[in-house]
Amino acid sequence: MQVQISISAFSSAGVKPNNEDSYGTMFSSEEQAITKGVAIAIADGMSVCQNAKAASETCVKCFLTDYYSTPESWGVKKSVSKILTATNSWLFGQMAKDGIAEYAMVSTLSAMVIKGDEAHIFHVGDSRIYLLRGGQIEPLTNDHIISDYSGSHVLNRAMGTSLHLDIDYKIIKILVDDIFIFTTDGVHEHISAKKMMHIVEDQTIKFDKNARQIVDQALINGSSDNVTCLIIKIDGLNTNNALFDSSKNLPFLPHLETGQILDGYKIIRELYASSRSQVYQALNLETGQLVAIKTPSANFEDDAQYIEAFKREAWIGQKINAPNIITYIKPKKPRQFLYMVTEYLDGQTLREWIDNHPKPDLAEVKHIVTQVIKGVRSLHRLDMLHRDLKPDNILIDAAGLVKIIDLGSVQIASLDEKSIGDNNVKLLGSVDYTAPEYLINATINPNSDLYSLGVIIYEMLTHKLPYGRGFKNSNDVKRLSYVPATSHNDKLPYWLELILQKAVHKQADMRYGRLSELEHD
Repeated sequence: MQVQISISAFSSAGVKPNNEDSYGTMFSSEEQAITKGVAIAIADGMSVCQNAKAASETCVKCFLTDYYSTPESWGVKKSVSKILTATNSWLFGQMAKDGIAEYAMVSTLSAMVIKGDEAHIFHVGDSRIYLLRGGQIEPLTNDHIISDYSGSHVLNRAMGTSLHLDIDYKIIKILVDDIFIFTTDGVHEHISAKKMMHIVEDQTIKFDKNARQIVDQALINGSSDNVTCLIIKIDGLNTNNALFDSSKNLPFLPHLETGQILDGYKIIRELYASSRSQVYQALNLETGQLVAIKTPSANFEDDAQYIEAFKREAWIGQKINAPNIITYIKPKKPRQFLYMVTEYLDGQTLREWIDNHPKPDLAEVKHIVTQVIKGVRSLHRLDMLHRDLKPDNILIDAAGLVKIIDLGSVQIASLDEKSIGDNNVKLLGSVDYTAPEYLINATINPNSDLYSLGVIIYEMLTHKLPYGRGFKNSNDVKRLSYVPATSHNDKLPYWLELILQKAVHKQADMRYGRLSELEHD
């Protein structure tokens, strides 16, 4: 599942006594190959600072090691941004602690994450990344330098210079045989991009010697700085974004009968059945715990996409540990069939609650809604969007605990970031709760879940939908108008009407910006 690369690298102090450059490449574990990819970085510590080497090493080591410690659900941009922001704050804090500018820890950083057929590029300072493709070479980064009063170039952006980090970010598509050349300024200020390209393309030079050749040429041309060159050649890409190996698909289960034993679970009764899945109540014979077992429908036994989605739901559920999300139970031993196990919840869906409360108490509505908000927030913090919030997917147990119970439509950034912003993406969710932006330009964001939540609150209070019905297409979005909740329930206070109008506004930027704002109001 890993991208296949060749590496050529060389770093030298050059004519200086110490080498203050750092670089590195790190591969993910096999389990993280799809979600994390390969991380690469180069950094150049600012030589006027006594701690220049420590600064560049800190940047590279924190990027490479901490990146793989971020949640598997986080997308590349969120993962790297969190790491670099924290690293920058620590570097900047060292100067503030010592109070002496020469003890500052300042460094450039040019980093890349290769994942699937994309390269995510992060850059600050004047180290560089070049792309060599089809006999052409082009820089992928811009130097962050300005000229001082003497005409010398000085950095105006770098790691550790300010509490606020302004870092460039871009994504590019990559191809087999692409070559990326990472250099510090001691190299690229003394050898042209074309010369570097000619060295790399010279078939008489072994690839693993190319970086040394480029560094040596920079020194011959008069470089008086540290010199570092790192070259990455793309030998093979794995564009299969499937999380699981289809060759390891387990067989589907036949319909389960009461009293039947399945991998240590005794089937008690069928709870739910549809054309897509069945859910059974079962007893864990080892622990005595009641659980729910969800099995795929035999209608989809030959549907690879359905099987991937079924496995993916179980994978997502096992990454979440939140009180307002149903608990997915990890298997302790190999399973013989394809199914998933969750905690068993004895209660009613929010749909049933709405039907049973024609005149709901506001305090009870608030109690339920605040718990749903906490559940949605726990997903958003993991870089996940639910995409199918509706009363049928929310359960209230006998003690009043509220849980989101279906994660089958969840978008997870680390797996879906290639399709984010894709106007051809297949839209999921129920029409009555689908945010308008889904239908206009297929964009989804945390604010879209907030819209669905707003519709749910409106329905809890009025037993109606805010626009009379759900949006079926973009024409509906233009044509349908908001119906005041007070026209259905004249007992509602006006301040609550304002909350609902804002929560379900057609324009995403006119809604609440955060779940906490909705919760507060």
